[in-house]
Amino acid sequence: MIITPPAIALSLEQSQALVADDMARVDHLIRARLRSEVALIDRLGGYIVGGGGKRMRPQLVLLAAGACGYQGQSHLITAAIIEFIHTATLLHDDVVDASELRRGRSTANAVWGNEAAVLVGDFLYSRAFEMMVEVRSLDIMDILATTTNRIAEGEVMQLLNVNEPDIGEARYIEVIEAKTARLFRAATELGAVLADQDADTRQSLANYGMHLGTAFQIADDVLDYRSDADALGKNVGDDLAEGKTTLPLIYAMRDGSESERRTIQDAIRQGGREALPAVLQAIHATDALDRSMQRASDSAAEAIAALAPLPPSPWRSAMETIARYSVERGH
Repeated sequence: MIITPPAIALSLEQSQALVADDMARVDHLIRARLRSEVALIDRLGGYIVGGGGKRMRPQLVLLAAGACGYQGQSHLITAAIIEFIHTATLLHDDVVDASELRRGRSTANAVWGNEAAVLVGDFLYSRAFEMMVEVRSLDIMDILATTTNRIAEGEVMQLLNVNEPDIGEARYIEVIEAKTARLFRAATELGAVLADQDADTRQSLANYGMHLGTAFQIADDVLDYRSDADALGKNVGDDLAEGKTTLPLIYAMRDGSESERRTIQDAIRQGGREALPAVLQAIHATDALDRSMQRASDSAAEAIAALAPLPPSPWRSAMETIARYSVERGH
């Protein structure tokens, strides 16, 4: 599927500028609600929240609300809730994966230890649910409760798949839809809920988020083998070192020679980076990266198509731009 630009397109910078003022308010709210009388929570939480990042998920709440004509202020706290949930998942992910680098900096668990990182992640989850109550919407609470539960299931599914090379494409997609795309889906559907849109519009925004999140994660998994540590903000080959069977490896094993397939299978079972050069050679020999990126592009195109029922607007154009960016980015 080919991603075609709309008649009037916004650049990524223009898309971000559209919600820049609201994002500044969201950032202020995040920092204010992160405060705790427990000093370690302040330090560790501030470290991870202040560590940069694209802030894509809270931006999507704001853009989806704008695309649906929302005029209130609850989109700000809803965007902050989404970012708190996302940050909590990052803290827990880094502990499970024993990661030492994220966004070019040491992970919180590498600085303060696993116990502190897990507990502050729990604090962020509980603070997010505390903030949900303030929005006073059962629909919003239902979406976010279901979302956090599904994310946890995705994390467990991924854990069960570690060092297991016999993971097919369908199982891989199931995991990333739960672990990553589900929060994108929540972010965009919440914009429609805030604007009191009908069920069809809510579903369109939910579909956009799910397809976007899928495209984003596949592209991330490609970058793990294509980018470099400075651009990526983490060590190249981390997925292989952690024994994760991602789409480039699935395609390379499916289409490679018997020798290439055994090399990749052994590398996944053993973890580590010792076999990375041989694995990269097999990936490139089978064009697995390009074919994985085509799968990501197809998902991004489906995300854009899901926005068709929405009336043309700068916010809709910005969401289309973000879908294209998700597969064109270098980090």
